[in-house]
Amino acid sequence: MNTLKRIDPRRPFTITAEGLKRITLGVAGAADPSGFSAPGPAHREQSKPRRTTATPQRVMLVAAHTDRGALDDHARQALAAAALLADAQTEVVLLIFGEFTGDAAASGADKLIELSMFDRRRFAPHDELNALAACVAAYAPVHVFMPDNATGDGDLGRRYAAAVNASVATHVVEIDTAHVATYVQAHRAFAVCGLPEVVLLAPNAVDPKLPFVGAGERVVWRFDGFDGEPVSSAGGGVRDLGIEETDAAGLALEEADFIVSAGNGVSDVAAFERLASTLGAAVGASRVAVDDGRFTRDKQIGATGKTVEASVYIAFGISGAVQHLQGIKDCRHVIAVNLDASAPIAGRADLTVVADARETIAALTEAAAAARSASGTGAALLNSAAAAEGALA
Repeated sequence: MNTLKRIDPRRPFTITAEGLKRITLGVAGAADPSGFSAPGPAHREQSKPRRTTATPQRVMLVAAHTDRGALDDHARQALAAAALLADAQTEVVLLIFGEFTGDAAASGADKLIELSMFDRRRFAPHDELNALAACVAAYAPVHVFMPDNATGDGDLGRRYAAAVNASVATHVVEIDTAHVATYVQAHRAFAVCGLPEVVLLAPNAVDPKLPFVGAGERVVWRFDGFDGEPVSSAGGGVRDLGIEETDAAGLALEEADFIVSAGNGVSDVAAFERLASTLGAAVGASRVAVDDGRFTRDKQIGATGKTVEASVYIAFGISGAVQHLQGIKDCRHVIAVNLDASAPIAGRADLTVVADARETIAALTEAAAAARSASGTGAALLNSAAAAEGALA
């Protein structure tokens, strides 16, 4: 007797460029009788339960900076750590430095405090420390969680712990309700202690994917004495010298946060390089494009080239061989522009644009140039990745 389950042909599906119906595995529900999938993502996560609906008796506070309105993977891991350790009577409060447009509930937060006046481009260490201390005073958390990074959070966490004489564990690689651990002696041993007041987590110490959601309530809050603009540049011995813009073309691909990459489908290299310059993005390429002589070997991305960790990676005309996908496995957002909707890279991409690479490059260059003219060079470069995502979407 055949015991194999038959895939329900009425499940949601997408239509490929060749007109083939592809059923979305793991998703239940009837397909659109018109023959086309409903608007929105093909994969829809099943609804998750609330972590707790009990009246909170305690608070765990998570503090982090945003990047282009979103939390990076490291910050979401710190938030997940607090949510996983919290019991039913503990509320997880997320304090955001900067604007936030993401879904706080999906990341495990029960309350969200957004301090949009703090921009990562502005250096205001004293104001941020005062804001964190004021938030701790208001909510009296039993623990404060922060990502131990080099972009502001790790420094802020250490300065806060020193200012209030709190117990702190840095670069934590192991954590549960009873203890934290970190490497010592050049990674040859563990140092273990009880859960301290301030926990600074190392990257990848916690899986940010949660089986539940938080309440996600936005809270309007401001601390006393704050007039809406950081004042550290005017006092406190700190002078903000601003950000020095650099040419993305001079960055090593391993250090680039925004990369546009060309494959066999890109024939006009000059137009592609103009797009990269307009967006302020670094240039990468597939092995095929490098072997053809269109790009130098140092631009090759993949298992036999460079492994990159960009926040945004746009692949033009790249089919997505296994070796190339290996090189972009750590990228946060991958956008694929390809005529073949069923190309392997579409399985890795967060967004796939089924279009001609030449036409898309021209349209995106025009849109990016207009955005830069409207908002100014510096601001446009800061928001270039977000603008590219919006234009392609």
